[in-house]
Amino acid sequence: MSIRLYVGNLPKEEIDRQELQTVFAEAGDSISTKVIKDRKTGKCRGFGFVTVPNDEQADQFIEKFNGYVFKDSALKIEKALPRSKGQGEEDAPPPQPVIAANRAPSSSPAPSGDKGGRRNNKKRNRGASNSSGGNTSVSTDAVQPDPRWAQELEKLKQMLAAQTTNP
Repeated sequence: MSIRLYVGNLPKEEIDRQELQTVFAEAGDSISTKVIKDRKTGKCRGFGFVTVPNDEQADQFIEKFNGYVFKDSALKIEKALPRSKGQGEEDAPPPQPVIAANRAPSSSPAPSGDKGGRRNNKKRNRGASNSSGGNTSVSTDAVQPDPRWAQELEKLKQMLAAQTTNP
């Protein structure tokens, strides 16, 4: 069974797979490389993948090449995580931090040509509706005001109440 390895910290310039293949030539001919490139510019996105035949060779490869300096960049090599369903490797962004569910959405709208922004909003809305069905703590958190603004909100409520009672 072949093992896929993530190669990170590649220089963000024009690199082709042959250059990467020559760097790893010592490991043998049984490996294959892939450099992930930006579709518009053709430059490297900063990462790629190497496929080795088995787990033992993967461990040896990581030991040997992790930290290897390639074009003034120390490579970071580790076992690749499996792809998420329905997502190609070229569309897969590098790992991002998880965003809290009760965080307010950004006030700036996504550009009209940005399909990714609309897709993310759909997912966010879908996830919010599904999570509120069985979990009561999520729905109560959504109603609670932000504690940093609770005093200001209370003052506004009082001012609004006074305004509606006085004609």
